[in-house]
Amino acid sequence: MAKVFLICGKICCGKSVYAKRLRVENKAVILSVDEIMLSLFGLYAGEKHDEYTERIQKYLFEKSLEIVESGTSVILDWGFWTRKKRAGAREFYKSKNVECEFHYIDIRDAVWRERIEKRNRMVTSGETTAYYLDENLEAKFMSLFEVPERAEMDVWFSE
Repeated sequence: MAKVFLICGKICCGKSVYAKRLRVENKAVILSVDEIMLSLFGLYAGEKHDEYTERIQKYLFEKSLEIVESGTSVILDWGFWTRKKRAGAREFYKSKNVECEFHYIDIRDAVWRERIEKRNRMVTSGETTAYYLDENLEAKFMSLFEVPERAEMDVWFSE
């Protein structure tokens, strides 16, 4: 039976790599806000970035229902940084009678810092299209991120 996997974790913690592994294991479709944002706006969506992100998330929630109804599982790869967002997502799927499963990527600070440095080098060299994580962007995202309680997560993946 098709279901929705929701990937929770800090920016640059390995969510997309983890999502790709889940995709193969579950023959699922990945829906990524960053993929759409970067395709439409490149690295700079300007002052409307947060508004566009919210609109894309709303669209992908609805699209995920359509995909699950067709019999294919879906992976939502966009972080779910706050308890409110996680609870809202769980309630959304529960109200639609769609099974969902939260996966949290728990990463040690030293590994996280290495990944940020690696990603920034790859962005700078043009090897990847991703957001460059400078101190200001890191501070913004970390001010928003709420580490989940174990009870919120169905799978706790530690690296």
